[in-house]
Amino acid sequence: MSRGRKARSVGRQGNENSFWWLVLILCAVGIWFWWSSHNSTEEPNAPLTVQTPMTNAPAQPAPKPILPLAATPLPTVVKTSTPSPAPFPSGDYPRPPRDILEAQIALSQFGISPGSIDGAIGSQTRAALAAFQNKSGVPATGELDMATRATLALMSAPLTTYIVNINDLSRLQPVSKTWLGKSQQTALDFENILELLAERGHASPNLIRRLNPTVNWSNVVVGTEVSMPKADYPKAPTKAAFLIINLAKKHLEAFDAETNLLAHFPCSIAARFDKRPVGELHVTTVATAPDYTFNPEVFPESEEARNLGGKLILPPGPNNPVGSAWVGLDKPGYGIHGTPNPEQVGRTESHGCFRLANWNADYLAKLVWVGLPVRVVP
Repeated sequence: MSRGRKARSVGRQGNENSFWWLVLILCAVGIWFWWSSHNSTEEPNAPLTVQTPMTNAPAQPAPKPILPLAATPLPTVVKTSTPSPAPFPSGDYPRPPRDILEAQIALSQFGISPGSIDGAIGSQTRAALAAFQNKSGVPATGELDMATRATLALMSAPLTTYIVNINDLSRLQPVSKTWLGKSQQTALDFENILELLAERGHASPNLIRRLNPTVNWSNVVVGTEVSMPKADYPKAPTKAAFLIINLAKKHLEAFDAETNLLAHFPCSIAARFDKRPVGELHVTTVATAPDYTFNPEVFPESEEARNLGGKLILPPGPNNPVGSAWVGLDKPGYGIHGTPNPEQVGRTESHGCFRLANWNADYLAKLVWVGLPVRVVP
């Protein structure tokens, strides 16, 4: 009896222990489920964060966002017209001249004049090229050939922009057509702005017009910008040792004591052979902005001169008969001088003097001195 009772007591105690273990396990499962659900839930409006993984792998750059097709900008197509080529394209300097106009301008730096710069090849430009070729030791072809291009260099842009100022306009005045009328003027200055600018650029008026097709030449005002050749002679010229005037070639050249060429200018000579003094002369006077003594006896072809009955003194100016400079020679009545008509130099003939463009006469006046030998050759 006691053994059966004891067995039933042990069975009852085992059942009770199993029950409590089951309850404990269920409670643990419930607690774990509650804890997991609450820790994995975040606030709905909490900002998203990127956590950097703890790894030894090298960091990779973040991928670039891919824009939708509509948001990708398309390339812009710009319609352009081909611009007209600039007449004198800019470039590095020094460089060879590209055409005759640039060559004419480049010659100025050596004191070599092709006459009025016009961009055209002619006898005076060929003579100027030959003078440069002789000076430089290249074959004297008188052409802008490859050897000359390689030697004759533009040191800066061939054109410059000049701005018209009040002084330019204030000096303009009409020039009387008569000798008496000229003598009564205060100056024989430029008649129009085109004439002034052409002489300033050592150029023909037609070239200045071509370079400035939009300028209204009948109404040029202060501030008008004008493109012109940059034809600058050497700033500090060496004094000449002697001059040679070649009658056949109609040019004047200045040389230093070592026979290096300092200047080459076209010139007009006397119409009559007996007025062409061959041999050696000497400079006696040098004057800039000279006045002019009009002697009617020298102009027998002029009806006005025949009726004047006496000499006249004409005031200075570029339109004075001897232009802007006078170099007197030791033969009475003879000299080297400027002219109001630079386009005609070397193409028309004088009463006996040697006629230069004003800008060349001005430069020559800086080279010469009283007593300088002047050799006139046939």
